[in-house]
Amino acid sequence: MLQIDLWKRLLIWTTVALGLALALPNGFYSRVEGANDARAALEMGSSDPALEVQAGQWPSFLPSALVNLGLDLRGGAHLLAEVKVADVYEARLQGMWPDVRDLLRDQRDTVGTIRLQPSAPDELRVRLNERPDQAEQAAGLVRGLARPVVSLTGAGASDIDVSVDGADIVVRLSDAERQATDDRTVQQSLEIIRRRIDEVGTREPTIQRQGADRILIQVPGVGSAAELKEIIGTTAQLTFQPVVTRTTNANMPAGAGNELLPAMDEAGTFYILEQAPVVTGEELVDAQPAFDQNGRPAVNFRFNPTGARKFGNYTAENIGNPFAIVLDNEVISAPVIQSHIPGGSGIITGSFTVEESTQLAVLLRAGALPAGLTFLEERTIGPELGADSIEAGKIACIVAGIAVLVFMVLSYGLFGVFANIALIINVALIFGLLSLIGATLTLPGIAGIVLTIGMAVDANVLVFERIREELKTAKGPARAIDLGYEKALSAIIDANITTFMTALILYVMGSGPVRGFAITLGLGILTSVFTAIFVTRLIIVIWFERRRPKTIEV
Repeated sequence: MLQIDLWKRLLIWTTVALGLALALPNGFYSRVEGANDARAALEMGSSDPALEVQAGQWPSFLPSALVNLGLDLRGGAHLLAEVKVADVYEARLQGMWPDVRDLLRDQRDTVGTIRLQPSAPDELRVRLNERPDQAEQAAGLVRGLARPVVSLTGAGASDIDVSVDGADIVVRLSDAERQATDDRTVQQSLEIIRRRIDEVGTREPTIQRQGADRILIQVPGVGSAAELKEIIGTTAQLTFQPVVTRTTNANMPAGAGNELLPAMDEAGTFYILEQAPVVTGEELVDAQPAFDQNGRPAVNFRFNPTGARKFGNYTAENIGNPFAIVLDNEVISAPVIQSHIPGGSGIITGSFTVEESTQLAVLLRAGALPAGLTFLEERTIGPELGADSIEAGKIACIVAGIAVLVFMVLSYGLFGVFANIALIINVALIFGLLSLIGATLTLPGIAGIVLTIGMAVDANVLVFERIREELKTAKGPARAIDLGYEKALSAIIDANITTFMTALILYVMGSGPVRGFAITLGLGILTSVFTAIFVTRLIIVIWFERRRPKTIEV
């Protein structure tokens, strides 16, 4: 019999209402976007009265998530950068020279005097001046400086290879360490670029790794590629500051000479710090993931001589007190000083995984790009082009929608009207889901929505044609409608599963605009099946219960 249980009806209408509520902010895009930006600024501590007025333009109890507009719709800049990973090898080996020098000087009676030789950028060459026959013994001593490679793929390998070339000791990074260094360098570059661009306040920048040493950067809302390059080149502000206290009160007075800063990874936690830093990031030479004496992941850091002296004096006088590592006005770590740290190097320990210690080292080194960037591709997309694309997309959606609406009414009469109502709900559900998952809408995404509008009525067409066939057997309208949905269900599911599999393959194998098309197509399939099988049927059932027609025209 043609009927739907009450709990199913409530579930269907609740789902529709939720989808419409999620889609609602997109109908007031500029107002909601301005309110969201104002609230974000207020949360960061701004007290501008104008921001409070702007934040009140959209009620806080309503959903405020928006479908983000992609680069081709909003305008912006596109860069493809290549990271010069080889630059890091030279800096890393040069940083080893003091350790090698001090080690061999202590063995002067055995190996004699030494001298640093000019060498290729990817090697460190040290010559034994007086006793070249002791080169093998000296090389053995230098091998003692090797440390395990801190990466999952390089487990068990050493970070350096030491060989002998006549009277010279040659130190190179091992293949495993080069690979780990390359990964860390690109990851660090990604982190720095992301932090630099996030400060601009743009929505949903695309910053992702391409291949071994390239980074794709697409930023909506930036005026030009030159402006974006300037943003990327900005130096981050890194400081080491004394901690006064820790608090969860965001409005707690900091006091004269102090400042209140949030913790990066602990929501709701703040630190009151002395404004005058002990050491700045300009004096930090290096920070690398490592292991402590118990084999647990940690982070080693090292300052230049000036920073080493200041840091050593401070740690000697403040054993047992915490000090904060501050990056761009956020506390990324606040370790407790366990002992005097002379020599300008130290170790940060904690409950880290290997990945977390690597990430912390990345953040510590985020004061400057670890290697140079070569920009292989630059493009600037003006907002006028995006506006034209949006307008063209609107026209395409309207034309497609009107054509489908008219066709359905002419072909199926009242049942076509029911299908049209479900189609409108379907489009709203697509935008609701895109807003919910924070998807970025691009021009191909609009094409996916236009295609979905045309495909959305396919399931209804199958059902209505099946109902026509069942009416010919004179079983009555109620039975015909029931059998129409029952017998068309398998065809609907089969047809949409194959299309959904295509969308899934496009998403997995594709990138950029192809993924945008796949996302809107896939979501459109899900919503169109839901509206056809449940929403349209529920509307028909409600109509049938009220009118109780003896015959129907489909």
